[in-house]
Amino acid sequence: MNRYEAVLFDLDGTLCRQTGDVTAAYEAAFESVGIDPFGEPGALWPLLDGPPDPDDHVGYLATGFARLATIHDRRVDPVALSTAFVAAVDHGAVEFTPGAEAALDGARETARTGLVTNGPRSRQSPKVEALGLAERLDTVVYAGDLPRRKPHVEPFDRALGALDVAPADAVYVGDSLKYDVAGAFTAGLDSVWLRPDPDADDEGYRPTWTLDSLDAFDTVLEYPGEAGD
Repeated sequence: MNRYEAVLFDLDGTLCRQTGDVTAAYEAAFESVGIDPFGEPGALWPLLDGPPDPDDHVGYLATGFARLATIHDRRVDPVALSTAFVAAVDHGAVEFTPGAEAALDGARETARTGLVTNGPRSRQSPKVEALGLAERLDTVVYAGDLPRRKPHVEPFDRALGALDVAPADAVYVGDSLKYDVAGAFTAGLDSVWLRPDPDADDEGYRPTWTLDSLDAFDTVLEYPGEAGD
């Protein structure tokens, strides 16, 4: 028997990953702002500061573009370039992460299910539609359209209110310590950290569960007592 009455999931990096042609979007961004391309996506990613900032997606990428422009001795407007890149990405080009579909199906058998994503509806709904998530979830919260995003409690409260489930009876599944694990803890939920790297440390955030893949999610659903027992 599932110890949880509700299972909430993060979207990007947890339930899905991008499959679109990033190189095409990269080239389209340069064409949009009217400058000759330099560098490539593979050179941009290492120049970014940690995981994406859901509060400033454009600014997060602009920092990387500014650094890449310096390396190539080019003068550009990094914000304009970043804005064009985000607009060129096909947000509906996604696929489930390993084990995600089975995790969703398993959760639905014994619990209410929901999605809490920090992205806005405009960027995230194409992913939800492409994966058929609307039919597999009881509620979807686009925190990017709320006054407060994860790790604030508001997105979690919205989801649990829609499901009529208390925080103590729910678990949140996500790949970010800063936004997902910390947010769940603040809102009173248990947390599953989907660790992006098997060697990654929890940095003191202390998730209730740590998994390297959602293929192992049944261990969470089948555990009858307290995770720390």
